[in-house]
Amino acid sequence: MTATQSNQKLGPTDGESVYFQGLGVRFMVDADTSDGGFSLVEHPIDPRTLAAPLHRHANEDEYSYVLEGRVGVQLGDEVLEAGPGDLIFKPRGQWHAFWNPGDEPARLLEFISPAGFDRYFAEIAPLLPPNREEPDFEALGAVMARYELEMDFDSIERLVTEHGLDAGLG
Repeated sequence: MTATQSNQKLGPTDGESVYFQGLGVRFMVDADTSDGGFSLVEHPIDPRTLAAPLHRHANEDEYSYVLEGRVGVQLGDEVLEAGPGDLIFKPRGQWHAFWNPGDEPARLLEFISPAGFDRYFAEIAPLLPPNREEPDFEALGAVMARYELEMDFDSIERLVTEHGLDAGLG
C-alpha cells in the first residue's frame, strides 16, 4: 500500500493521504510493509492548529520526529515544545495531546508501534470537517472503541485557549 511498485522506495509525494481539521496524514509504512512491527505516517499540521486533544492509547507507543516548524505537546501534566530534529516519545497508557503553536506549517513523522493504528486516521477522516459539515461523534466513538483509544473532548477548549489555537471543528 505505501511503497512504490518495487516496494523499496517511497517518494516525497507518494502514498495515500487524508486531511481533517487542520491535520494531514500521509500513510508511509503500514502493517503489511513492516510485518506488523510499526506504522509510519507523516503529519503536516496547519499553523496554530490543535492536531489532537488529550487522548491515550491502550495498545500503541508513538514516537514523533519533528521535520519542520514547531510542535507543542502535552505529556501527562508536562507541556513542551519541539522543533526540527527533536523526537518525542508518547508511551501507551499516557495522556497526551499535540498541536502546532506557530504561524508556519509544521510537519512531523509519527512512528507507531505496533503497526495498525495508522488506519484509524483513514477511518475518522470522513467523519470530521472539512469532509463533512459537523463531526459525527457517534461514529467517532465507535472507531475509537475499536482502536481502544480514549479521548478527552473536554480538553479541547482548554488547549485552544491556553495555546491560542484553532480547534478545526468547522
